[in-house]
Amino acid sequence: MSMEVLGYKVVSDRKYTKSDEWVKIENDIAIIGITDYAQRKLRNIVAVELPEINKEVRAGESIAVVESIKTIADVYTPISGIVTEVNEVLMDRPELINDDPYGEGWIVKIKIKDRSELEKLLTPEQYAELIKEREH
Repeated sequence: MSMEVLGYKVVSDRKYTKSDEWVKIENDIAIIGITDYAQRKLRNIVAVELPEINKEVRAGESIAVVESIKTIADVYTPISGIVTEVNEVLMDRPELINDDPYGEGWIVKIKIKDRSELEKLLTPEQYAELIKEREH
């Protein structure tokens, strides 16, 4: 399920950050990417720097860098843990983040260290309100 907010897609089965990352939980793994709102603001994504596998990360740390034609943006991890997988397809096809930010354009998977950190994240409804505030 998803909703449209001012033309931006917000998917309802995940949590969000104020810095426009999403996190989807599958058992003890957090799949992380950037939102439709973020990819549209960045426009044409041309490169992605991914973290190393087994790297330990803390919530709020930069874990990846997304480069578009007009700017470079850090991707921050919403949750602490260990990087278990990176989306290597993005090395050759970074535009997947533009084409499918909530699916094939995922960036990294992290083994969750502290599930209580999830409570600090935004619900889809709260993230939708944030978009409305920014756009008005």
